[in-house]
Amino acid sequence: MAVRELSTAPNLASLYPKALLRRGGGSALPDTELVRPEVVVDPTHVAGYAEVCGFRFSDELPVTYPHMLVFGLQMALMTEPGFPFPLLGLVHVENRITQHRPLRLGETFSARVHAENLRPHEKGQQLDMVSELRVGEETVWTEVSTYLRRGSGSAPSGPRAQLTPPTPTALWHVPGDIGRRYAEVSGDRNPIHLHPLTARLFGFPKAIAHGMWTKARALASFEGRLPPAFTVEVRFKQPVLLPAKAAFTTWHTDDGWAFELWHARKPKPHLDGVISAL
Repeated sequence: MAVRELSTAPNLASLYPKALLRRGGGSALPDTELVRPEVVVDPTHVAGYAEVCGFRFSDELPVTYPHMLVFGLQMALMTEPGFPFPLLGLVHVENRITQHRPLRLGETFSARVHAENLRPHEKGQQLDMVSELRVGEETVWTEVSTYLRRGSGSAPSGPRAQLTPPTPTALWHVPGDIGRRYAEVSGDRNPIHLHPLTARLFGFPKAIAHGMWTKARALASFEGRLPPAFTVEVRFKQPVLLPAKAAFTTWHTDDGWAFELWHARKPKPHLDGVISAL
């Protein structure tokens, strides 16, 4: 795999217009790993992220915060000429993060991103964006973001099961501007998250919450109860249309926790996840 170093973070403001124009090309994932060798965290940015997502501010980074450090590299790779799919046609369906130890303000990280495992899916094709943070030679944080490109699938999907929401642990009141607020701290200004008018251009009746905001908001509810090293896996299901009321449920498992987010009044699942200690 070819390694290409970037001395500065990709300019997300220029990548989104590029993403809107390109239609994809090629039939294979790029054999390239993008690397930023020195990434320093801005405490003011961490504080803003913590406020938007519901975390307390401390010298320990929220487990989902490093996604902010690798997202630009993911965007840069997915807008390269040889990437097989248009970025704005991809759906983030799963996300797995492993924190190998707590990450702290003041540390200098190297960030690495590559794409792998292009494979058929019943609704099209899937691929994984694999991201990693290191301190020296130590891998401290990894993420696998799975994206779906809708199209001709590998097999017909079966009938939908009748869904029954669990008893909620908490009720979320999700404000209508959370997409714009999260976009400000994350740089993820996909039009589907910003305004009902721009969301309708992509088939949504309203703006929708970022999947990674819902994951972060869920993890914020576990602060103080998680081990130093763990994996959290999430499946994104039906979008959260803004504004929203959502029912959040948690329960213990043999090696950690599980959680779900549902529409507050309908049998409509938004997200489910599992936290497992390493």
